[in-house]
Amino acid sequence: MGGRQIYTGESALLPGRRRSRAFSGDNAGVVGMGLMGSSIAACLLAAGHNVVAIEQDAARISKARRRVSALLRGARKERLLKADAKSLLRKLSISSDYGHLHESRVVIESVVEDLDVKRQVIRKIEQVVPADTLLGSNTSAIPATLLQQRALHPERILGIHWGEPAHITRFMEIICGRNTLPAYAERALRLARQWGKQPSLVRKDVRGFITNRVMYAMLREAFHLVESGVASIADVDRSLRNDLGYWITFAGPFRFMDLTGIPAYCAVMRDLLPDLDTSKQVPRLMRRLVQSGAQGVVNAKGFYRYTPAQARRWERRFLQFTYDIRALAQKYPEENGRAFESEGH
Repeated sequence: MGGRQIYTGESALLPGRRRSRAFSGDNAGVVGMGLMGSSIAACLLAAGHNVVAIEQDAARISKARRRVSALLRGARKERLLKADAKSLLRKLSISSDYGHLHESRVVIESVVEDLDVKRQVIRKIEQVVPADTLLGSNTSAIPATLLQQRALHPERILGIHWGEPAHITRFMEIICGRNTLPAYAERALRLARQWGKQPSLVRKDVRGFITNRVMYAMLREAFHLVESGVASIADVDRSLRNDLGYWITFAGPFRFMDLTGIPAYCAVMRDLLPDLDTSKQVPRLMRRLVQSGAQGVVNAKGFYRYTPAQARRWERRFLQFTYDIRALAQKYPEENGRAFESEGH
C-alpha cells in the first residue's frame, strides 16, 4: 500500500502479460441489497444485465425488489430508460444462496463498510464464481489491497466506488489494488462506460480514493467552523450550496481555477492553508449525534430536525434533484484536453 503507484493507464498492459478473458456474458451479481445495493442492481438491469442479488436478511428481500422496481419506474419516467421496468425486473433474482452467482461474469459486493465483513463476503463469492470473474468492492475508503489479502484470485479484485443513487449518477471510481492486473482494470473501465458512467481511474491505492479524500477535508473544516462558533450549521450549508454548489457540476477544482484566475488562488493559499483545521479526531458534534442514534432522514433525526413526512419529502427531492442535475451536466459535456503534469509524472 503506502501510496505505491500500481497502474498508469491502458499502456500499462504490456505484451506477454496475462490477459483475462473479455466480458462475454450478460450475468452480473450484487451482494448486499441495502440502499446502495438496490440502486446498483437497478443500474445493472438498465444496462441490460441479468442480475443475481444476494441478501442474507430475509426481511430485506421483498423490500429490495420493490425498491428496484420503483427506481426503474422513476428512470423510465425521467426518460433515462427506454425499456419497460417490468420486463427488466424479470431479469432480477434475489436469494440468500451465494451459489446462484456461479454464472456471473462481474460481481459487485455492497455490504457494510467493514474490512472483515467484506473479506468474508469476497471469500464466499470466490468459492462459487469462475476464476476470471471480475470482483468489485463498492467501498468508500477501504484500500483494495487490503481486500485482496487472503483472496483466491487477488488479481481480479478492484475497488469500484459508486455514487448514490447509482442508477442516475455518472460518477464511478475504479481503484486498483497492489495485485490487480491491468487487464481487469481495463475491463472495469469498459463496463463502467457501458453502465453510463464517466469513470475515473485511481492509480495509487490510497484510503478514500479521490472524492472522499477531498470531501472529508471539506467536512473537517465545516465541523471546525461550527464547533468554533464561526457559523451555524445552516449558514455553512447555505454558503457552500450557493458557491461550491453552483459551479462544481460544471467544472472540477482545477478547471475552475483556470476559469477564475490561478495566481489569486496561490496568494490565498499562502495565508489560508496554515490556518485550516488539521485535526485527526472525529469532530465532537459528529460523535454526539451518532451516540444519540441519529441516522439522518433514514430515521428523521440528524443535523436538522424532521418529521417523518419531512424526511420522506427530502428523500424524494434529492432523487428528483439528481435527475435534474444529471440533465444539466449533460448540456456541458466533459472536454478535458491535455492537463498540466506535476513533476515525477
